[in-house]
Amino acid sequence: MIAIRKADEADLEPLLTLYPDAFPDEDLTALVRDLFQAPEGEVLSLVATIGDQIVGHVAFTLCNVDDRPRTAAMLAPLAVASAMQRRGIGKALIAEGMRLVKAEKIEQVLVLGDPKYYSQSGFSAEQAIAPPYPLPLEWAGAWQSIKLIETAQNPAGPLRLPVYWMKPALWAP
Repeated sequence: MIAIRKADEADLEPLLTLYPDAFPDEDLTALVRDLFQAPEGEVLSLVATIGDQIVGHVAFTLCNVDDRPRTAAMLAPLAVASAMQRRGIGKALIAEGMRLVKAEKIEQVLVLGDPKYYSQSGFSAEQAIAPPYPLPLEWAGAWQSIKLIETAQNPAGPLRLPVYWMKPALWAP
């Protein structure tokens, strides 16, 4: 049985093993460390567990769109242990994270990822909110969002993220 809960300090070390397993060609461990050191309330970090084993993780970083504070969240990273992929764990982590950030009045969630995967959770191409760095043309459909709360004003402008997200390597092939 899979359980989802908020991550705590003791989860960092297992996550530093989970990410290389899930993404052998990417090194996301520095970002995961940074997310765990973020000020309280800035990042929602969830883990999926089976018994006492962590099998998945997702983070939602609260951010601003242009000058509108804390109206959006950046979903990333998301990882599921290689042996546990294609079982709905990632989708369950996304759904629970979106439920929790919506309760905090977050209007929109953004993600840079595979459109085929994220469209299954309701994401679609984002045009009005710009990522912090220009994306390669082949990634155009990978910048996506989902509205959690409809507002009279559609946010537009640059996405403003905390400093740990402002590393060009996180936004380039």
